[in-house]
Amino acid sequence: MNFKEEMTKRTERIEKVLEKYLPKEEGWQKNVIEAMNYSVKAGGKRLRPMLMEETYKLFGGNGMEIEPFMAAIEMIHTYSLVHDDLPAMDNDDYRRGRKTTHIVYGEAMAILAGDGLLNYAFETALKAFENNTDNTRVAKALMILAKKAGIYGMIGGQTADIEAENIGEKVTQEHLLFIHEHKTAALIQAAMMIGAVLAGATEEQVEIVEKAAYDIGIAFQIQDDILDVTSTLETLGKPVGSDEKNNKTTYVTLKGLETASCEQKEMSAHAITLLESLNMKNQFLMELITSLITRIK
Repeated sequence: MNFKEEMTKRTERIEKVLEKYLPKEEGWQKNVIEAMNYSVKAGGKRLRPMLMEETYKLFGGNGMEIEPFMAAIEMIHTYSLVHDDLPAMDNDDYRRGRKTTHIVYGEAMAILAGDGLLNYAFETALKAFENNTDNTRVAKALMILAKKAGIYGMIGGQTADIEAENIGEKVTQEHLLFIHEHKTAALIQAAMMIGAVLAGATEEQVEIVEKAAYDIGIAFQIQDDILDVTSTLETLGKPVGSDEKNNKTTYVTLKGLETASCEQKEMSAHAITLLESLNMKNQFLMELITSLITRIK
């Protein structure tokens, strides 16, 4: 298997899925819809919908109900980035190599675009009921999506992240791991758990997937912290050094570059071990997880 070729194929498929579910730019609300679509179409790794579909395949899923959830989770991820870039948050001008939404459309419209994406994500996910005969699975998937995106997931992590900026060097490893688990890992957990649930995985299997996704999410965030120190704007597609600028304690500032890198690799390896314990095969999924520790953007 040529991983790069397979990655390209899957990314192209996800782009088509997103295009299928994005709202039409028309009506009195056209401007906010344009801002929403601009944000989603800015590109990116499409990691979350990819992990979702590959986990779905891991458990033998082959239906259409996965598509609305793939689109929905990317919308939720994108809304979080739109809000994260706002002046009240990280105040970044670039995202994925393009001007951020608030720079192009203004701050007020960017706030509404983020709100719109979050709401529209659930409108989209609900369409899975039209493509699935097992409504219980879809309902369970919706519960996972709502919890992992909310105050007990991503929003909770963002809250802890903002508050950490005010205490600087007093941030502990426990505090930092809470931030990473909820702000970053939660949506990765949602993606993989939803894929497993929709494909009919058992509760025990879903729990294993959740644990593996935790490791993947933490490892992914540590690499993000590393790249913020070692990469460039041209390579990364967004400003580097923003963590230091915003007085953020990261895994790198807390543990040092070498230790952070080692722990990241250990977590990625543990995630693969957990998934292998399921005795199911998806070579691309395993290579995708491995690639996260070596990504440069």
